[in-house]
Amino acid sequence: MQENLDELAFLAETAGAIPVEQVYQNLHLPDNRTYVGSGKLAEIKQMIRLKAIDVLIFDDEISPAQQRNIEKETKVKVLDRSMLILDIFAQRARTTQAKLQVELAQQQYLLPRLRGMWQHLDRVKGGIGMRGAGEKEIETDRRIAGKRIALLKQRLVQVEKQDINRRKSREGMIRLALVGYTNVGKSTIMNALSKSTVLAENKLFATLDTTVRKVAIGHVPFLLSDTVGFIRKLPHHLVESFKSTLNEALEADLLIHVVDLSHPQFEDQMQAVKATLADLHCEDKPELVVFNKLDVYRERYFDKYTSKEVQSEILEGLQRAFSEDVKIDPVFISATQKENMNALRRRIFEETRKLYIQRYPYKASYVPNWEPDWEDNP
Repeated sequence: MQENLDELAFLAETAGAIPVEQVYQNLHLPDNRTYVGSGKLAEIKQMIRLKAIDVLIFDDEISPAQQRNIEKETKVKVLDRSMLILDIFAQRARTTQAKLQVELAQQQYLLPRLRGMWQHLDRVKGGIGMRGAGEKEIETDRRIAGKRIALLKQRLVQVEKQDINRRKSREGMIRLALVGYTNVGKSTIMNALSKSTVLAENKLFATLDTTVRKVAIGHVPFLLSDTVGFIRKLPHHLVESFKSTLNEALEADLLIHVVDLSHPQFEDQMQAVKATLADLHCEDKPELVVFNKLDVYRERYFDKYTSKEVQSEILEGLQRAFSEDVKIDPVFISATQKENMNALRRRIFEETRKLYIQRYPYKASYVPNWEPDWEDNP
């Protein structure tokens, strides 16, 4: 629970808000009317007055009725996790496709929440000679929103057709996709491997638009794509709207699953990524697990008295545990410090070489072996 609230605070900071207070309640079931109990709501109202709070953000998705009731009681703006993530996506969308996807998700999210947004306008009055009071404002808004959703879907279909044509031109190449939880360092790894300048920040969802670069390691070329990061409780509308963007993961020959080793709940994050990949029907694809932020892990869990030999033994034990228990053979790196990057390059080379030989056996003699003079960084 605390981890979820800390992540919500990080999301709020990314959106531009200043987190002031965290509140939780132990309830068997959420209150149908106000999500929290009446006593807890009174406590929140007092906190709002004392600390001049102007926004309430709930970690779970709340119903339109609950949102209206809470706003009526507290007199402040109320958001839930889904709306907060949508706002971050709207801020960071750059390409036409991403903007269309975000707007579609926003319209689908807001459609059931239109009730009560126009309480100052009871009805749209009819003109001279028109019988009756006219249709309600909410009916007008729903019709406009419905038309906008239909238009956005139509425009997205056109953009996706262009993407399909672009992907057809890459069919002769082995494709790799960086996937993982948000803010684990995928864009930093992308920049290190492809020598590109993809935006990399210590923020959630720094990358929304899929970036594809041609990379060659040991004279073996492949296409590397950087996908949008996953997160727990990712809004359903966003998953649906961004399926075309996530097709890079669906069509990849190898998934490079990047994990933030320094995060206290990195195993939960791995499960969240696997659940999202299962929703995309690509959980059975070959996967290379990369534990990133090795430098941050050392700072957080080792003190100055821990020798390098002991540090190495601990990391080797961790790698052995994953290899034996979870049946994965991870690579430990620090993308920002360029530590063990050649070990990662070697693993990518070996996996890509296997894929080339499987797909093009008649070209196997042309696929080079690993150059022995490529030494790992100290």
